[in-house]
Amino acid sequence: MPAHILVAGGGIGGLATALALAGSGHRADVFEQAAAFGDIGAGVQLGPNVTRRLSQLGLENSLARVAAQPEALVVRSAGSGAEIGRLALGAAMRQRYGAPYLCIHRADLHGLLLDAVRARGTGALVTGAQIERVELSDELVCVSSSDARAWEGEAVVGADGLWSVVRRRLDAASAGQPPRITGHTAWRALARQDALPPALRRGGVEVWLGPRPRRGAARAAAHAVAYPVRAGEWLNVVVIAESAPAGNAHDWDQASSLAALQAAAGRTGASLQALLEAMPGWRAWSLSDRPPLVSAAEMAHERLALVGDAAHPMVPYLAQGAGMAIEDAVALSEALGEGGSDAVPAAFARYAAARWQRNAQVQAKARRNGQIFHASGPVRLGRDLAMRALGERLLDQPWLYGG
Repeated sequence: MPAHILVAGGGIGGLATALALAGSGHRADVFEQAAAFGDIGAGVQLGPNVTRRLSQLGLENSLARVAAQPEALVVRSAGSGAEIGRLALGAAMRQRYGAPYLCIHRADLHGLLLDAVRARGTGALVTGAQIERVELSDELVCVSSSDARAWEGEAVVGADGLWSVVRRRLDAASAGQPPRITGHTAWRALARQDALPPALRRGGVEVWLGPRPRRGAARAAAHAVAYPVRAGEWLNVVVIAESAPAGNAHDWDQASSLAALQAAAGRTGASLQALLEAMPGWRAWSLSDRPPLVSAAEMAHERLALVGDAAHPMVPYLAQGAGMAIEDAVALSEALGEGGSDAVPAAFARYAAARWQRNAQVQAKARRNGQIFHASGPVRLGRDLAMRALGERLLDQPWLYGG
């Protein structure tokens, strides 16, 4: 008999989990703390490791309608704008890994997942449910909300993000520890491509790397990323600086300005500066993560499992936060298969054993990329020389995209 699973969190990870479980015949009820299902933010890059999983979930055609498929990733100097390295995407990714490299707006991806979950119709979608307590027994779980409602099921999946309530019930030493505030801030903006001067429009992914300044300098290390979303009609730009904004780090998204961005990251070369000045509506959010996972116990125990940021929040320097949540969702469903309530503890244990080392590797690589992106002095020179000489051999990630 299929299992009845409670999914805390209605973001990308939670909906992907519900969709994957529904595909195996299970009932997955999703609990979202907001008054309505929806997502905010900006763009998401989806490597072939992720689009392959989304195809498994039946979203290949829907993705093709709303995503952009860039032809190349180009790395440039933030100062001079000179090209440092290039990686072919487009047909090259499909040929190499059997799936495309796509760029999509978070809200579009969330909408596709929500529509697919609703079409399955196997579980409830509950809004305004801020989960405060999770109770576990040998055979059942119960979650209760801040407004005194409660629900019962046979397992619970925490997809409730960075400050996960479900995580606190894990049988792991790290369960109650808070996330690490990195001191890094991401600024993002979106604009219609046809509202930008032709020279500023982008059809591919472009990355500008800026060095960490000399000790004592006011400017922080920063880099920028730009890529198309919404079938190429919009441009997403993100600037990340090693500088914390004013305000509470829990306030992940706050209105900002180009002046605030420049105060933290400094002025860039003329070509990148023109792009930043043309983008409207800058917003900023603080970045947090956790140390790389050290055991399967940090992802599941008995009738409780975690997916995405609830288990392994990471800095965005590998563009895989959403991707790992989607990989988790499919892996969790595959581990459970068509098993019923009795199979849940063993299935969750298999899931965690299969996932924790890969997620830990991605977390560690993302942290390492942050150091490389913002390198200065001899390390920066060596990075640029190696990238110019080796190009795709350095920029491609077979361990990640083929995994």
